[in-house]
Amino acid sequence: MPDKILFPNEKIIATEFFDVHQDWMMPIPGFFIIEPARKIRSVAELNDAEAVDFINLIRRVRLAMKDVLDIKDVYLFQNEDSQHGFHLWMFPRHQWMEQFGRKIESVRPIMNYAKDNMANDETFRQVKEATAKMRDYMKNF
Repeated sequence: MPDKILFPNEKIIATEFFDVHQDWMMPIPGFFIIEPARKIRSVAELNDAEAVDFINLIRRVRLAMKDVLDIKDVYLFQNEDSQHGFHLWMFPRHQWMEQFGRKIESVRPIMNYAKDNMANDETFRQVKEATAKMRDYMKNF
């Protein structure tokens, strides 16, 4: 399956400095991306207000993933040489992923599996449901 935008409107929260949304191209419920409002390349470029908002937002989203989606483990990724600019992946670990192992190198095979096997109506429903639950929770956080 070629890369294409599957979830363009699945935002869960926006702050003054950041936007959090479902990964647009990956059919994995609870796979969230935190992006800054301004274009930067590195966490080192955040000003003090952005840095405080960023860490608080990571914490809030992670707590919501645990409380609302029952996601027990999450991998956080950020690489500074991304063509998309600075963003943070909040990659959930679901039970079905266990077959791929628990090391960092398991993430690419998991993503390939999701693209090849989970781009279907049921997964799309699960993604939208998870996003809606997160959005509602974040309103009252």
